[in-house]
Amino acid sequence: MPHETDVRRELLDAAARLLGEEGPSALSTRRLAREAGTSTMAVYTHFGSMPALVREIVADGFARLFDRVAGVAPSDDVIDDLLRVAGAYRANALEHPHVYAVMFGSASLGGYRLHDDELDVGLAAFGQLVEVTRRAMEAGVLRAADPAAVAGQLWSALHGYVMLELSGFNAVVEDPEQQLLWPMLGHLVQGLSVQGHRPDR
Repeated sequence: MPHETDVRRELLDAAARLLGEEGPSALSTRRLAREAGTSTMAVYTHFGSMPALVREIVADGFARLFDRVAGVAPSDDVIDDLLRVAGAYRANALEHPHVYAVMFGSASLGGYRLHDDELDVGLAAFGQLVEVTRRAMEAGVLRAADPAAVAGQLWSALHGYVMLELSGFNAVVEDPEQQLLWPMLGHLVQGLSVQGHRPDR
């Protein structure tokens, strides 16, 4: 018999997959239980309701993103740290594309609506990027400015690329990662840099 933690994970992953592939109309208790290989009662046992389960997908997705980025150990090269954070962010999205789609609303939630608590979890993950940006400013590598505003620019560029990659629309060149992603972030960092520093990637 599956462990209760495994059942919960299966339900979360199956719900995110259904939302990402078919939208909220596919997210019935019976369909979800069948996809997760469990009973309909397990949905209510673990989450209480379907809207609560959808909110948990978002919270869980951002928690996994937070943990992935937190695994990037700080070094003396803060620009490299910034790029490794970007790499961790992208890797998490590629490993969990359906969850990522729900987290950022590219998979419709239909009648389900996120609460401020779920949005706060997402902002906590953004705070990690803000902190690395602040470190770069304090090290004199990036020009002094509002770290949140600068981190927001970096996040916007990274998120835009990741969304294109997940949809396959980044394949406009032979090697999108090396020809699009890293040069884009490099140009952005160069423009924000005190000495026009461009990261070597």
